[in-house]
Formats: sequence, structure tokens, C-alpha cells
Amino acid sequence: MSDYSDDYLDGHEDEDTQKDKFLTFQLGKEDYGIEIKHVTEIVGIQKITDVPDMPDFIRGVINLRGQVIPVMDVRLRFRMDARDYDDRTCVVVVNIKGTAIGLVVDTVNEVADITPDQISPAPQVNTDRSRYILGMGKINGEVKILLDVDKLIYKDDLDKLAA
Repeated sequence: MSDYSDDYLDGHEDEDTQKDKFLTFQLGKEDYGIEIKHVTEIVGIQKITDVPDMPDFIRGVINLRGQVIPVMDVRLRFRMDARDYDDRTCVVVVNIKGTAIGLVVDTVNEVADITPDQISPAPQVNTDRSRYILGMGKINGEVKILLDVDKLIYKDDLDKLAA
């Protein structure tokens, strides 16, 4: 086979290894999950530089190996009470529509396999938080709230961050 075919197959194998995998994390007492395909890396909390004229849930930016990345506190995005960051607090760097964004979470748990038959539709409640929910994942008798990463930031917010 040519190099092109090997690269093509490697790319598809990577996609298959990420299928049905979710990075699970905690906010307060609840467990959440995001599709692993969106996750670039996980880093410990670090100095966040404040940026004026941003939504309150955008805490600022971090410098990650020379790349400036906006940071969203997911607790604040969901209108939860703020909490002090500690040594368990993590920044999950995700790619949202081509933009790298850090998501501050209380603690990262694990990568879990959650197949489509283990996912129920999100409850149909008309709250601000429900618009971000992809579904409810059921594993080992526990429920994980699965988030739609693409909906965590509105287009207007994304445009501001890109500028």
C-alpha cells in the first residue's frame, strides 16, 4: 500500500478508537461527560489573565506553550455557585468549531465508554442549562450528563474570542 493509504487508514482507526468515548468530569455533585473527540488535552489549573469585555463565564486566557487560549468556567456557564480553584481543578482544552477553548471543571474523572444504547434523550425542560445537554449517559447504575460541546459557546461569544 502507498503511504497515502496508510495515513488514510490510520486516521480512520483513530476515529474508531474515539467512538462512544466520553471524558467524564465533576461539577459539584454531578458527573458530566463530553465526547473525547473534542478534547485536545487536560492541564492543571494555572494563572488566568483577565480579559475585559468578555461574558462573565469567560474567566480570561491562559498561555499554553505559547498559545493563548480563552478559558470558560463551566460552573459559571451553568449559573452554578463559583468555587475556589484547588489542586483537583482542571482545564480541559477542547476544540469548538476550530477554536481552542479551556473548560474549567472541578475534577476530571475518567474516559468512559458510553454506547448509543446507553444514552437517553435529555429531559425536555425549558432551562438555559438544558440547551447544552446532548443526552443522559447511563453506566454502572450512574447517570452522566453528556454535554454538546459545540453549544457551550454561542456564535457571538465565539466571534468575540476569535477577535
